[in-house]
Amino acid sequence: MNTHRPPTSATLPGAMLLALALLAANHTHAETDSSTASAWRATSRLGYGPSASTADAAQTGAKAWALQQIDVAFDASQRAPAIPAALAGFNQPANQLAADFYAERQARRMARATVDGAPSAAMPANTENFSREMQQNAAAWRLMACSDPALEQPLLARMTEFWFNHLNVFVGKGTVRPFVGHYAVNVIRANALGRFEDMLLASARHPAMLFYLDQAQSNARGLNENYARELMELHTLGVSAAYTQTDVRELARILTGWTVGLQQGEAFRFAERLHDRGDKTLLGRTFPADGLREGEEAIRMLARHPATAQRIAQRLASTFVADNPPQALTDRLAATFTRTQGDIRAVMRTLIDSPEFWREGNTLFKTPLDFACSALLAGGGVKDRRDILLTLGFLSQAGQPMHGWQTPDGYKTDAATWLAPEALTRRADYAMALGARMAEPLYLQPFLSPVSRERIARETPATRAGLTLASPDFMRK
Repeated sequence: MNTHRPPTSATLPGAMLLALALLAANHTHAETDSSTASAWRATSRLGYGPSASTADAAQTGAKAWALQQIDVAFDASQRAPAIPAALAGFNQPANQLAADFYAERQARRMARATVDGAPSAAMPANTENFSREMQQNAAAWRLMACSDPALEQPLLARMTEFWFNHLNVFVGKGTVRPFVGHYAVNVIRANALGRFEDMLLASARHPAMLFYLDQAQSNARGLNENYARELMELHTLGVSAAYTQTDVRELARILTGWTVGLQQGEAFRFAERLHDRGDKTLLGRTFPADGLREGEEAIRMLARHPATAQRIAQRLASTFVADNPPQALTDRLAATFTRTQGDIRAVMRTLIDSPEFWREGNTLFKTPLDFACSALLAGGGVKDRRDILLTLGFLSQAGQPMHGWQTPDGYKTDAATWLAPEALTRRADYAMALGARMAEPLYLQPFLSPVSRERIARETPATRAGLTLASPDFMRK
């Protein structure tokens, strides 16, 4: 995380000082009536806040509106995403990405080679920048998708963020970089409201995950347990579940041969010659030698385990309801998960239908990405490259760079992680910079507390948009 010193009060402009004063006030979110409060909660948790077009619809019946979004989001997930043509290369077929990535690697090798002391002939233009371009385009699309309901259904964008965080891959690992956008779209987005085991299997077969946790290098003669361990500890059962190191090793044996064939242009390959052909025992179940099917059956078994139901339920509840959700809610979500064999739509219906989701005392604080997406949304979405660069820079400084969490546990979402004086300074800075480029979002006024509305109204029109985004009401959801 960037640790530069925050600006002092002597160097801050007046508008920034007011923004920080509003933030420091830390007063509770106080809307004018319960329908407004419910609309804010529904749109801010099941998307990135109300837009000028959804604010009224949500206020007329927030719960019914919220439940409707589940099916609308699922239908959207079954259609191809709306990706601007200039960015669409990151979502070309995975095998083509693998072939292009191999070409980039070859280009880099040639660039380092010499012939009679002179550099070798260069590969075609831009070949060596392929991975970086795919990474940048994917990040740009993620920001556009979360801030424009016309481009991406809001709950689908939110669920894509949630599941990407749960099945995290790190773009800083070079072999992951060209595949991260394809992973977000075709593994996470496509399955975000389907069955959990289908998403888990798609993740296990994707080059982004295969490279990230070193599964692509695991074979019968050189076992790598990284993916097997995280599959059990983070993706499914949880660290406190009743499994042993022997189980981790047996799962790693089951998954040997799951790899990537870059040179052949294969994003996923099951290499039979690399597979451990012996019998294995995982969590008391024997898996006879059966090639690729062994791994598929093992992953489905883990996805359906009661401990997995509890882990997914707790993570959903802490993301959508409260940092420390009631155990009774987690148990109900886990029961739905188990009864439906991991139907995420059904689990989300249970969550939205719960009294805990709507209870005033169950508060949430926006993460940096959450805040950035909602701020962009308030301004009408990403307008140009400057918005993207400004936002990506803010996210990096705030400790949540896009696709940038190094370890497989994903970013934390609780207020204790993100609510700090220096973090609030950065948010105010970003809010004022973005606000200077947008009209005042007057439709948000009913969602602000009387204190915030009064303070903002005293200031010049040019600063009111930024102050709205920097208000404590806007920081919560």
